[in-house]
Amino acid sequence: MINENLIPKIGVVTDIRKDTPDVKTFRVVGTDGKKLFEHLPGQCAMVSIPGEGECMFSITSSPTNKEYMEFSIKKCGCVTEVIHSIEVGQMITVRGPYGRNFPVEGDFRGKDLLFIAGGIGLAPLRSVINYVRDNRSNYGKVVVVYGARSMDDLVDIEEIKTQWVKEPNFEVYLTIDRPQEGWDGHVGFVPAYVKELGLDPNMTAVLCGPPIMIKFTLAGLLELGFSKERVYTTLELRMKCGIGKCGRCNVGNKFVCKDGPVFRMDELDELPDEY
Repeated sequence: MINENLIPKIGVVTDIRKDTPDVKTFRVVGTDGKKLFEHLPGQCAMVSIPGEGECMFSITSSPTNKEYMEFSIKKCGCVTEVIHSIEVGQMITVRGPYGRNFPVEGDFRGKDLLFIAGGIGLAPLRSVINYVRDNRSNYGKVVVVYGARSMDDLVDIEEIKTQWVKEPNFEVYLTIDRPQEGWDGHVGFVPAYVKELGLDPNMTAVLCGPPIMIKFTLAGLLELGFSKERVYTTLELRMKCGIGKCGRCNVGNKFVCKDGPVFRMDELDELPDEY
């Protein structure tokens, strides 16, 4: 029997939003105008421009959105440069979903949640955050700590300012790395800001961002008293084929694309130091 996840589906780009100088969000539907397939928060899909190549990206829209799916893509290589050049109406192929999702209906349910993101790292968490927003009664307090190099590099800032901050029992803390004209918010790196905020260690934390940010933020969370069993992150950067065949994401006895990309921090301790 053929795995349906392996069969590319033809999608049509219906909207392109420029989030930052090097990040665009692409809205995609099928040729019938409907959502291509269902997914869970944290899962990924393979996006391809036929003849140019394909790459794995997080699905950044929430599964609660039944009309379309979105991908927030940073221009950082040959394929992503081509993707950034396409226009509304372009046909692409998408296959998936792939990977292990965040446990939104398991360990997260009924918990106070802390989301920590750096730069484009907010994109994979946006799916989870909006899922929580759309099922608000199933979760407790939500805190979002998000930072970027500059205010121009803050992804989804309009959605954050117009929607997230208005949610009940929902706190958002923004920071940029260095002072900038026009910015009157917090200035400093995310790991230091997390420690400065003195957050409740009983919350369940979800991290995504550059590896160096993850490293120092985890150390800070441990200092604050968070247990590794209540801290989650995603390691999708090394994925290529999505089905555990190419070996690119193999670490120890794990394949990031099949056993992840979502991992709990105590699970990361079981991986070799190469990660």
